[in-house]
Amino acid sequence: MATRKASPSGKPTQAASKQRGIQRDIDPRNAKKKAAKKAAKKAAKKAGKSKPAVQAGPRRQPENPLPKQRQRKPGQEHALDPQPRFLAPDYRGSGKLDGMVALVTGGDSGIGRAVAVLFAREGADVAITYLSEDRDAADTRRHVEAEGARCIALAADVKDPRACEAVVKEVVHTFGRLDVLVNNAAFQMHAHALEDITDEHLQETLQTNIAGYFHMARAALPHMTEGASIINTGSETGIFGNGKLLDYSATKGAIHAFTKSLATSLLGRGIRVNAVAPGPVWTPLNPADRPAEDVAKFGQDSDMGRPAQPEEVSPAYVFLAAPVCASYVNGVVLPVMGGPRG
Repeated sequence: MATRKASPSGKPTQAASKQRGIQRDIDPRNAKKKAAKKAAKKAAKKAGKSKPAVQAGPRRQPENPLPKQRQRKPGQEHALDPQPRFLAPDYRGSGKLDGMVALVTGGDSGIGRAVAVLFAREGADVAITYLSEDRDAADTRRHVEAEGARCIALAADVKDPRACEAVVKEVVHTFGRLDVLVNNAAFQMHAHALEDITDEHLQETLQTNIAGYFHMARAALPHMTEGASIINTGSETGIFGNGKLLDYSATKGAIHAFTKSLATSLLGRGIRVNAVAPGPVWTPLNPADRPAEDVAKFGQDSDMGRPAQPEEVSPAYVFLAAPVCASYVNGVVLPVMGGPRG
């Protein structure tokens, strides 16, 4: 078929000419920025980084390469180099959680510790669970109490339903109530192939990461009333997957689905359920999971070119926990990944 021009006939020609003018203007700009980006990438590679790291907060955070290091599971925060940043010194509390009680599983280190500290800064009393990291748990408790809040640290394995029930019972006995549950305890172990994941490995991941969330939520709910909330720690791997974390990614995807389903289930009771999906965060989970050489590069492939520090993730939990901030937020999986791709 012959091409036809819509009337008036001069306008398409003018539009094409205008587009070429824009092209002539933007091409050299793009070329200049591309050259600068290439030079920065070359310099970063020379310094041992895959890309220049982005700093967007009130203070500069550690960048790659990180010191090579390896830990035995479950990992110890006090042995990490550099020490994870969790105090968020620029964050000012404003009573968003005054009079509330929060329970944070896996609160001895990493994201859990950072969340416990900010919850305390916002006025909540805090209980944490941990496995065997007595020193780290004591440090968390000390920092929570330094914020003026009360704190108890309870050793418990969330894989055990009875242990979860005992934890909740102790929290309610000590503080008289339970308003916020943060399911955060996790097990992660890289494996290069599905055939390398043993039944024992698989069950440890499944029972900790998803069954543990079920157990703890089921134990907590009889004590939670209108205005309470549950916050689950998901992951970017639950959104994008990870070829070396097949079991872990599967559980994180399940956590996201569990969050949305439980949010619907509890809506009539006025109990909100949400999740945070972090990207790479500098915690003991990582050097207790992968070879020391890989730890040095941890997070460098993220959009920001570096891992997050726990204090950069914890404010998201405050937002979701605080009724004054998120009373109309329910069933969301909030990405905190440094960018759209993590």
